[in-house]
Amino acid sequence: MSRKVTDKAVGNRPARHSRIVIVGSGFSGLGMAIRLSQQGQNDYLVLERGHDVGGTWRDNTYPGAACDVPSQLYSYSFALNPEWSRSFSKQPEIQRYIQGVADKYGVRDKHIFGCEMTGAQWNAATARWDIQTSQGAFTADILISAVGALCEPNLPDIKGINEFQGEIFHSARWNHDADLTGKRVAVIGTGASAIQIVPNIAKQVAHLDVYQRTAPWLLPRMDRPYLAPEKLAFKYLPGVQALSRAAIYAARETQVVGLAKFPPAMKALEAIARAKLMVEVRDPELRKKVTPNFRIGCKRMLISNDYYPALSRDNVDVVTDGIKEVRAGSIVTKDGVEREVDAIVVATGFHVTDSPVFETIAGRDGRTLAEVFEVSGQQGYKGSAIHNYPNMFFLLGPNVGLGHTSMVYMIESQINYIADAVATIDEQGLRTVEVRKDVQDEFNAELQKKLVGSVWSTGGCASWYLDKHGNNTTLWPDFTFRFRSLLEKFDVAAYDTTADAVAKAS
Repeated sequence: MSRKVTDKAVGNRPARHSRIVIVGSGFSGLGMAIRLSQQGQNDYLVLERGHDVGGTWRDNTYPGAACDVPSQLYSYSFALNPEWSRSFSKQPEIQRYIQGVADKYGVRDKHIFGCEMTGAQWNAATARWDIQTSQGAFTADILISAVGALCEPNLPDIKGINEFQGEIFHSARWNHDADLTGKRVAVIGTGASAIQIVPNIAKQVAHLDVYQRTAPWLLPRMDRPYLAPEKLAFKYLPGVQALSRAAIYAARETQVVGLAKFPPAMKALEAIARAKLMVEVRDPELRKKVTPNFRIGCKRMLISNDYYPALSRDNVDVVTDGIKEVRAGSIVTKDGVEREVDAIVVATGFHVTDSPVFETIAGRDGRTLAEVFEVSGQQGYKGSAIHNYPNMFFLLGPNVGLGHTSMVYMIESQINYIADAVATIDEQGLRTVEVRKDVQDEFNAELQKKLVGSVWSTGGCASWYLDKHGNNTTLWPDFTFRFRSLLEKFDVAAYDTTADAVAKAS
């Protein structure tokens, strides 16, 4: 059932109007807020359901949480951070960076924290968005969704899981009050979060069962603390940090050749991953279990130096038989084996192509994003606009995701585009802008054509990159600098527009 906004007020409180409303304050929403302020757009609000900025880096506080993109790339280009302590940053350091940027650019007063958007409906009569939240009603001329892909935990549909009597929580909602010391623990999943969690809890638990559906490819994590001279150079020598960032960016872009253009080129990385597996997993039976059966890059490539050694511990078992059911104090696999367990960590990822947020946003014809995507799949235009949703822009929309480099680069590209869209609306006195259906269809046809020969289509795996129609609606199938070039200017000709009555009269 679709959830749509109809109420314009809650109780006796009238709806609060802001020209622009941004939903979410992770890297994308915060960056958008800063850009709007920089270009003199002060009539905006940021609605954030959490207690602080940070998004996924605020919420994911599990043991070992860290970034798999080099620190020098994982920051805004306008706010380089010379204080990174190591080449791959951990969660607390990234969160402190985001908080520091929010303070430096003075945009916290534009935020309403603890404010969850529960619905948004385009109102054709007023040419505004009617927005319902946990803190009352809002209206906006322009709505910007900065809801990230990794924000809605995906809980597995396993028989009896709600009847489990021990501690159970998702990796993105880690229960720090739960003491796992000396307990029998199960980790369900072997994705990016799990490979960081497992080594960090394996030493303290009595026994750990790792439930694996698909073995991931692992590459070395080239992580190290920065030396004092490096930190000084980043801080005091102009251009050193920017040059380091550029070199890392260029090196990472070379992976696009194998991922999107010529999959056989991925064999070099696969050889490295196989050698790592051979060296770090000495037991032949375990090695067989954790050897992937698809081409590297088809699913997200992971980096770790301690995951395989953790799996080799005497108190750790890798379970590859599917889970049949969860009982009050145990997990039963499909082969009939019952394993006692005191706590379960669910590391099964997030709703990406089926986010619950899609059910809350209704467009011009009254259909929600979920209803539109049900028919046509998750399609958009340049990852930033969707037909049927006038005056609405998306940060981290369809086909913006990456598997090889920093999402912050893509976010900044979109921020440039949307900021120019707002400026164009002002300059041309426009009331509404809505991407044309034919333009969106042509853009997506070209995207899917590029994906046909990619590793994601030929690598022999199923992943969260794919929607229910089997289309890859998550990843950008080209070099990231080409994405930036596409979004350099707002192409108003690709949109149906209406003029503002006041501007037209003047």
